[in-house]
Amino acid sequence: MKLLLVVNFALALYLIGLIWTVQVVHYPSFGLVGAAEWAAFHRAHTTRMTWVVMAPMVAELLLGGWLAARGGAVAGGWLGWAAFALVLVAWAHTGLVAVPLHNRLAAGPDAVLVAALVRTNWVRTVAWTLRAAILGWLLIAITKQ
Repeated sequence: MKLLLVVNFALALYLIGLIWTVQVVHYPSFGLVGAAEWAAFHRAHTTRMTWVVMAPMVAELLLGGWLAARGGAVAGGWLGWAAFALVLVAWAHTGLVAVPLHNRLAAGPDAVLVAALVRTNWVRTVAWTLRAAILGWLLIAITKQ
């Protein structure tokens, strides 16, 4: 069971490293891409980002649900469910906000849409950061037992 918690924590650390890089470096840099290069840039971004993020997000969804369902003994009961709820927040935000914004940006550069992407992406950034904090706390707690 401890291994399940460690793997969840490792996935969370990977995803917060990725999302903080996207939040602070990558998305704000969208505004630096010219109109002539935009279509190729955005297509490459979307394709490459899918490779980097999809498998870890699916693994996190499955393993986070498993950890929450196993509950009390390792996951601190409600804390395991709170950590899993944060996964669901990240997934919901990705599907309902980030992907539609990217779909609209595929048509061409738009400073308003880029600003919306940067601003709204804080939801995922905070969700994954909180999830890692909860899992780190649980890992410390179980190590002390």
